[in-house]
Amino acid sequence: MEETPRPLWAPWRVEFIRGEREKRCFLCDNDAPSGKPGDMLVIRRGRTAFVMLNRYPYNAGHLLVSPYRHLADLPLLSEEERTEIFELCIQSELTLRKVVSPDAFNVGFNLGSAAGAGVPDHLHMHIVPRWNGDNNFMPVLADIRCVPEALEATAALLRSNWTEA
Repeated sequence: MEETPRPLWAPWRVEFIRGEREKRCFLCDNDAPSGKPGDMLVIRRGRTAFVMLNRYPYNAGHLLVSPYRHLADLPLLSEEERTEIFELCIQSELTLRKVVSPDAFNVGFNLGSAAGAGVPDHLHMHIVPRWNGDNNFMPVLADIRCVPEALEATAALLRSNWTEA
């Protein structure tokens, strides 16, 4: 018996596809809650840097760690920013291990447009949880990734389970 195809839903992607491109850097001004929709994606705020869910993730739980300051290159970071960004990266890994149980992680920076930076003027570290077999036929054939949970629900779960190093 032939199985009827079932649709895969990723409704948050249409907002990106149809929406206006932000003229302002979405990473700026995250040092305090603003009441804007993007606040729902901020997981942790530090003194000089913060953690947020990627609005258009490569995988479930894809986090960004960014300084509040609008900087394009690593050498421009202060010692305090460098330390806090790496500490937040470690805490993000610990939290993701507890909450989503990945098999591995991709962690890194895309510095500059040629390196794939979507926001080349405001550096940010990507922390992408990975599972054995997560690179299935969807991204290969259709450049589509399936994220199984609404971003706001994932953000709330990560916030409530934040793990200090």
